[in-house]
Amino acid sequence: MYTFFLLSLLYYQKRRRLFVIKVIFVCLGNICRSPLGEGVFRELVKERGLEQQFQIDSAGTAAYHVGKLPDPGSRRVALKHGFSIEDQRARQFRSGDLIEWDYIIAMDSSNRRNIEKLGSTSGELVLMRDFDPEIKGSDVPDPWSLGDEAFLETYRIIRRSCEALLDYLVEKHELTR
Repeated sequence: MYTFFLLSLLYYQKRRRLFVIKVIFVCLGNICRSPLGEGVFRELVKERGLEQQFQIDSAGTAAYHVGKLPDPGSRRVALKHGFSIEDQRARQFRSGDLIEWDYIIAMDSSNRRNIEKLGSTSGELVLMRDFDPEIKGSDVPDPWSLGDEAFLETYRIIRRSCEALLDYLVEKHELTR
């Protein structure tokens, strides 16, 4: 009886859109790629009026930059495209994140392996470029220390991948404004 009640409640919540879809973007240091992923995805969600249906964050598999701002290159490319990531601070991905997040989006296969070493996830662990309409399953190149053109290319990859990711989630979860 109790199980039936819980399942009924979950079904009702899904149909009424009372749940929040939790998406986290993960790279190595959480200063270049994953902050861009978080920022781009947040902007796309906002453009579609779906802010109340998502919780979005980013993290790094390493603790190199915990508490620091995103890389200046990431901040510049974000501002160039009309959004800011100035409020983000780097944090390390924790084992508890495996349970907390519905979708863990790794920027490259090395990040994915590092996440898998922490244990199994209750959500989905995928590569960012699994959603890239141009080159599925490849790694998002790390632009760290490579200059503005590298950050721009990384932004382009993340943007088109995030657009496809959001389309996938909207369809899968039957989301509407």
